[in-house]
Amino acid sequence: MPTSTPWWADALVYQLYVRSFADANGDGKGDLAGIRSRLDYLAALGVDALWLNPCYPSPQRDHGYDVSDYFSIEPDYGDLAEFDRLVAEARAHDIRILMDVVPNHCSSDHPWFCAALAAAPGSPERSRFWFRDGRGDNGEEPPNNWQSIFGGPSWTRVTEVDGSPGQWYLHIFDSSQPDLNLDHPEVAVMFDEMLAFWFDRGVEGFRADAVAVAGKEDGLPDYDPSGDRGEIGNENPHHTFHPHGHRYWRRWRRVVDAYAAANPGRDPFVICEAYTPNPEVLGEYVNPAEFHQCFSFDLMMVPWQVSTIRAAIADTLATLSPLGLHPAWTMNNHDAQRAVTRRGRADAHTVSTGNNLLNSDAPVDLGLGGRRSRAMTLVQLALPGSVYLYNGEELGLPEVLDLPAAARQDPVFLRTQGRELGRDGCRVPLPWTGDAAGAFGFSPSGGAAPWMPQPADWGSYAADVQDGQKGSTLEFYRAAIAARRGRRNFAHAPLQWVDAGHDAVLAFERAGVLVAINVGAEPAELRSSLVASRRVEVASDSGQRDASVLAPDTAVWLVS
Repeated sequence: MPTSTPWWADALVYQLYVRSFADANGDGKGDLAGIRSRLDYLAALGVDALWLNPCYPSPQRDHGYDVSDYFSIEPDYGDLAEFDRLVAEARAHDIRILMDVVPNHCSSDHPWFCAALAAAPGSPERSRFWFRDGRGDNGEEPPNNWQSIFGGPSWTRVTEVDGSPGQWYLHIFDSSQPDLNLDHPEVAVMFDEMLAFWFDRGVEGFRADAVAVAGKEDGLPDYDPSGDRGEIGNENPHHTFHPHGHRYWRRWRRVVDAYAAANPGRDPFVICEAYTPNPEVLGEYVNPAEFHQCFSFDLMMVPWQVSTIRAAIADTLATLSPLGLHPAWTMNNHDAQRAVTRRGRADAHTVSTGNNLLNSDAPVDLGLGGRRSRAMTLVQLALPGSVYLYNGEELGLPEVLDLPAAARQDPVFLRTQGRELGRDGCRVPLPWTGDAAGAFGFSPSGGAAPWMPQPADWGSYAADVQDGQKGSTLEFYRAAIAARRGRRNFAHAPLQWVDAGHDAVLAFERAGVLVAINVGAEPAELRSSLVASRRVEVASDSGQRDASVLAPDTAVWLVS
C-alpha cells in the first residue's frame, strides 16, 4: 500500500457527462472523440482527472445508468480502441481517467436479465436478481410496498414464457433497471473482473453509483412510508444505508488494494455516491476497509447561512480527518439542479434542498445565483481534500427549467407523469461557441440536432465568448484553480476557523491563506487586525479589490 499522499487526495476532478460534452461525428450526441478534441481546454482549466459518466453499452433509458455490458463502450460514443486513445491522450496532458460504475442494477437488456425472463421461477438465472412471487390470491399484488426512488412502485410483474402472469422483480429505480443480487457469486465475480478490466486499460479510479441502496433487508419486509418526504427519494430503512451493503464494498476494496499492490506505481481508488444523512453514516462508508472517499454533498444542499455552511464543512472534516481520510467536495453533478439556479432561488437562504432530486419552486435570480455559486466554489477550492466540478459549471450554466415535455427523457419525469421535472435540465449539451451553428459548437456545423434542445441564449455562456473576458465565470474558474494548484500544501494543511468580526461572514485559514465568504445582503467589514497587511489574491467577484470590506455574496482569498 502506498504511504505517501495519493494523487486523488487533493485532485481537481472534472465530471464529464459524455452525451452532453462534445459531439465529434455530428450525430447530436457527445462522444469520446469529442472529449479528445477538448483536452487542451481541460488541461488549460487545470483539471487532474476526468470522471466519465457511464459510457458502457446501454439502451439509454436512463442514459447509461442502465448498463447492458460492463466490458465495452456504448457505440454512440465510440469503441474500446477510441477509449484507449482517450486514455493515452489524456495522460499526455497529465490528466487521468475515472469511470462510473453502477453496481446496484443493470439494464433490462443485459443478457443476464434476458436469460432470467426466459427461465422459470426459482431458476439459477433468476437468482442473480430479486424475483419474488406476488401477494394476493393470484399473486397480483407486489411482494411488498417499496417505492421507487424515481417514483411509483419498486416492483414490475413479468409475463412468463407460457404467457401467464408471473413473478415480480425488484427495481429501486426504474423498471428498465432490475436490481442485481450482489450476494450471488457470479455477480460478485463479474464486478471483480470488471474493475480489473478497466484498470488494465489505464483507468485510475471508479465512482460507484447509488451504493446506499445496494443492501437489502432479509425477507424484503414492508416499510413504514409515513416518513417519506415526497413522491421520490423515499426513506425506506430496509434498503437505504442497510448494513448488508457493506460486505460488498469490503470485497471491492480488497480487489482494488490487491490490484494496487500488484501494480507498483498505480494508485487506483473508489469513491462512492451516498447522500449520507449524518457524519456517522459517512464514516461507515469511508474507511480503510471500504471506500477511499465519498462525496460530501452537504455544501451543495444546505441553506445559504454561515451556521449551515460551517457545519457542513466541520462535520465532514471531524469524521474523516482524524483517520487520515480525504473529503471530496462538490457543488454540482448530473443528478442535481445546477447551483446557479439553486442558489439564486428566493428561499435559498432558509430552505435546504434536502435531496438532490427535490427542488423549490421559488423565483430565481440568476445573477444572484451566479455570485453565490462562484463564492462557494472559491470556498470549496480552499478546503482539505479533492474537488469535483461538473461540466459547464465553469461557464456559469444555469438549470434549463423550461424544456418542453416532449424533449424530457429522465425516468423521474416519466414515472411521475411530469409532476417532478427530473434531471434533464442540468444535462443540456454544452455551448462552445457563441455562434448558433453546430448547436453552439457542440456538434460540427450541419450535424444532427443535439439530443437535448439548447436554449436560444446558450451562446452567451459559450466558452469562446468567455475566453479572455475579464470578469467572466470561465476566467474566474481558471484563476481560482491556478491559485489552488499553486498551493499544493493545502493537501496537508489543517483548517482553522477564524472570527471575522461579522455575523454574515464565515472565515477560516489554511497554509497562510485567509478564506472569507460574506453570505449577507450587505457589505461586511472584516476585523481590522485580521486583514492587516493582507491583499486579495483571488476573489469570486472581479470587482472585489478591498481586503477589509467584503461585498455581499462574495468570497476572497487573502494573503500577506
